[in-house]
Amino acid sequence: MAHDHHHQHDHPDRRGHRHEPGHHHDHDHDIDWAAMAPLLEAQAELFTPLYRRAMAWLAREVTEPGLIADVGSGPGVVSCLFADTFPGARVVAVDGAGPLLERARDRAARLGVADRFGTLTGELPGVLGELDYPADLLWASQSLHHLGDQRAALAALAGHLAPGGTLAILEGGLPARFLPRDIGIGRPGLGARLHAAEEDAFAEMRASLPGSVAEAEDWPALLTAAGLKHTGTRSFLLDLPAPVSDEARAYVAGSLSRVRERFGEGLDAEDRATLDRLLDPGDAASVHRRPDVFVLLARTVYTAVRPAD
Repeated sequence: MAHDHHHQHDHPDRRGHRHEPGHHHDHDHDIDWAAMAPLLEAQAELFTPLYRRAMAWLAREVTEPGLIADVGSGPGVVSCLFADTFPGARVVAVDGAGPLLERARDRAARLGVADRFGTLTGELPGVLGELDYPADLLWASQSLHHLGDQRAALAALAGHLAPGGTLAILEGGLPARFLPRDIGIGRPGLGARLHAAEEDAFAEMRASLPGSVAEAEDWPALLTAAGLKHTGTRSFLLDLPAPVSDEARAYVAGSLSRVRERFGEGLDAEDRATLDRLLDPGDAASVHRRPDVFVLLARTVYTAVRPAD
């Protein structure tokens, strides 16, 4: 079963959309980030195999970076993976939510990398002007599609790269699937119908952003327009086959629960009833109990380099 928009809304953000931790807008001040942080951390940790494969690829593209900025870092799970992958680098986690960055600092301390780990609090992309010096690697995971003018945002990010520095953006990929097409209850193909609802919701979210500009999502072309040289595109798989861990099962249940909350009333009665059964811990057919739950998805990373001056 699929639920997840191909722009990868995997984590609850400041508006209830799902995506990677750490991306938000100035009107998202009513979220209790300290309470949300453990969930964001758990989901990012579940995705660690995917991130590690992406970083192994980046390590072949980017040699010995001095400064890495994780743009839209959330609680710092990925930022700390960068510190582990690039032991010679200083890593700065950049986010607008102070409580999440506090968790990032605590994680860095636990992992023994606090001496080369910093945080920067503020709205993207303007806050990057507070970096001490241009970055050798900027990582932006699913943050650009939450900014109204993505073309302008890419240009701004490019302006904070050192000559020869790399911008790596994670956008798109393949939507998550959690269950077979026919799950034995309801009408087959529920996942595809949920995807369609999320596609519409994503378009509405984009259109409602301040300063929203409609843009074809040709990321290599957009990176080139920002004055960068597109150097690579690669997709990375998260493949957690059944039977899944308790952590993966909790992720699936949480993801479908948010879909039910956001789109439930737009579904027909049969699909709504099926989704309710999938979410009922007392039902043997629920994702809490059924043996065929899995997690399968892909995320795409695009890299581009600022030409040396």
